[in-house]
Formats: sequence, C-alpha cells, structure tokens
Amino acid sequence: MRELIIPLSAPEATDANRFGPKAANLAALGQAGLPVPGGYCLDAEAYRLQLKSLGLEDSARAVFSAEDFEARRHALDVRLGLFDEPIDESLRAPLLAAWRELMAAPDTLGVVRSSALVEDRFGSSFAGQFESFLGLENETEFLTAVRSCWCALWSTRALRYMATHDADPADTAMALIVQPLVHAQASGGGLSQTAEGEMLLSATWGLGSAIAQGEVVPDRYVLSRDGEVLDMTTGRKTHSVSCVHGTQSVDRELAEEPCLNHAQLSELGTLLRKTEDVIGGPTEIEWTLDSDGIKLVQARPLHVEKPHVPDEIWDQRPLLRGHPAGIGWGTGRARVVNCECELSTVGPGDVLITKVAGPALSQILPHVSAVVAELGGSTSHLASLARERGIPMVLGVLDATRAIPDGSTVAVDGVAGIVRWIA
Repeated sequence: MRELIIPLSAPEATDANRFGPKAANLAALGQAGLPVPGGYCLDAEAYRLQLKSLGLEDSARAVFSAEDFEARRHALDVRLGLFDEPIDESLRAPLLAAWRELMAAPDTLGVVRSSALVEDRFGSSFAGQFESFLGLENETEFLTAVRSCWCALWSTRALRYMATHDADPADTAMALIVQPLVHAQASGGGLSQTAEGEMLLSATWGLGSAIAQGEVVPDRYVLSRDGEVLDMTTGRKTHSVSCVHGTQSVDRELAEEPCLNHAQLSELGTLLRKTEDVIGGPTEIEWTLDSDGIKLVQARPLHVEKPHVPDEIWDQRPLLRGHPAGIGWGTGRARVVNCECELSTVGPGDVLITKVAGPALSQILPHVSAVVAELGGSTSHLASLARERGIPMVLGVLDATRAIPDGSTVAVDGVAGIVRWIA
C-alpha cells in the first residue's frame, strides 16, 4: 500500500487528486523555492479507509439521495461516527509518527488544516467552510483535530455549500495538512491582480484568522505590478489573535500603525507574481510573518472582473468607501442587520448591510444582490465566496449600519469599493 502521509516537500505531494488542491498548491510553492512552512500532507485515501472501517459508506451515499429527514439523519451518523470513534490503527500509527517528528523541536505547537478534494478550485473555493486547528499541544488534541477535519466535510454549512455546487460529499474526500504553527507577528492575504491591473495586500497583527473571519478591518496596500506602493491605508485592527494568548486587545497606537514596511511589501509583491507562475494565473494568497520572515500558507485561483461604469444618476449621491471584494455591481433595498438572528428579514434581491462579514453568512449570498460590511477586507473568506458567486461586496465600510438608512435604495460597486444610496 502506498504511503498515506508524506512530507509536503515530496514530489508526489503536488497531486491534488490525492492531497487536495490546498495541500498540492502549498507543496508546489515550496518546491518552486517559495517560503512555506514545512509539514506533512495526509492522503484523502486515509479518510476513505476510516469511513470504510467504521461502516459509514452506505450512510454517506444516502445523504444526497434520501428525503430531507432521512438525509439529515444519515449526515449526522457520518459526522458523529467520524468524530467519536477512534482512528483505525493502520492510520493512527503513521499519523503519530509524523506528529512526533514535527513536535521534536522545543516549544513547537501543531496545526491541522483541511484540504478537501473539492476546495481551492476555480469556482468552488469553499473558503471558510471547513476546519483548521491551530496551537495543538499533544497527541490527544492532534488526533481529535484530525477526526474533526474529517467530519467537517459533513457539517450543515459544508453540505449546503456543496448542494449549491452540485457536489455530493459521498463522491469526494478530505485530505489534511499537518504543520508546525508559525508564531505570527502579522498575517494577511493578497490578490495578485485587481480589476485595475494592480496587486492588493491586506495585513493585521497576529494570526490571519481575524481577517479571514471578518473580525477586523485590515491594513490595505495597493501595489503596481512592478512592486511600487501606490496606496497605503491603515485599518482598524482592534484586536489580534494568537494561539498562546488567544484574542487580545491592541493598543490604539499600534492598531493604527501599518503592519508592513516597504521592504516587506516589496517582498510580498514579488511572491505574488511568483505564485502566479506556479498556480498558472491570477492568484489569491494567505501569508504570515514571524521572526524568520514571510511564509506563504495558502494559494488559490482568483477570478478577476472588469470595473463597472455606474449610471449618471448615482454620481451625485452620498457614498462610503471600503475594501472591495473585487467583483460586480448590484442595487437593491438596504436591509440593515445587526445580528445573525435578523437574517430572516433579508428578502431576495436585498442589499445586506451588516457589521461582521464572517463565513457563516455564506448561506445568504445566493439570495442577496450585494453585501456591505463594517469589518473585514478584500482577502477575507466571505470576500472569496462573493467573488466565486459573482456577488458585489464592499467590506471595512465605517459606520455602514448607521449611515445607510434601512429600506433605502443602495448601489454597491464591488470592484471600486464604493457604496451609494438614495434615501
């Protein structure tokens, strides 16, 4: 039997059919000489073997073929089985061997990340739909994280997403990435091309989850294709996230200070262009910065759209600016929502005006004409999902829920990052 867990540096790690596009892209970046964390990738075949050993294959096949109640019951059976039952010994032994090798260095914490065969593909990024576990300290936490990533393929959120993409969870599988944690001083994302032909970077203090989950307004840097800094806007980085100290408030002075200097921006610009060469076109990246320098932790294909020319009627209207998701122009009735419990008030074709733009909002994207959020940035998970679905979105719009009247007519330019309204 072929090895199911191999180093990311191994040539076969670039096989997306075995290890998923997320792991394969990361392996390809490292093998092209770009800076990435080390680690291992676990073949999706391990997930299939675990499913078989638990006798869950029939339940898996029944989820999208049964009626609603039965489908939910089968999905729950699969999820609980994968999470509650021990990992088959034929898989457990090599997993622990890889873990022990990674943890041999002093003060090392572990990471387990999903790399489903269906994610990080063009048109189906699954951004924020699965699971990642950071700061793992021991073998028990590690094995629990492995099982949790497997069963995330069967979460309600992931199943809804798959249903909208004509994907059946029984026809795919979950590979994994196992790595040492990067002790991030700052983290962020990047788009190698915008509609204006520029490059875009975002940054915040600590781990990048604060950006990915739409919890802060990150710094925004616009670079020319040759790396010249064209624009720099500091964000509202009110807190930082680390695995050692959890979520911490950031002093006001530091919150308003840029996370990156010009040398670091130049390096990231170079890495964006080199990543394009590896991925084969416009690319979205996630990166992190520790005491040793910048490391790339993810790359996926990026859809770029041409800018929209607004009708003359909107030119004289009040406007707010923010971070564009990079796609689309949409108009509709403003529906101001301050809590997820109010999402039921949002009707088809409305423009959702909200504070936090986390991946949990992905379920409402098919029903709205646009989204405006006070937090988040162009490289957050929800922005990725918006680009994928062609939904105009502007994030990091200061005081949007107070400034834009509920029920007004709103126009959202998701390419230019401008929101206008008629009261």
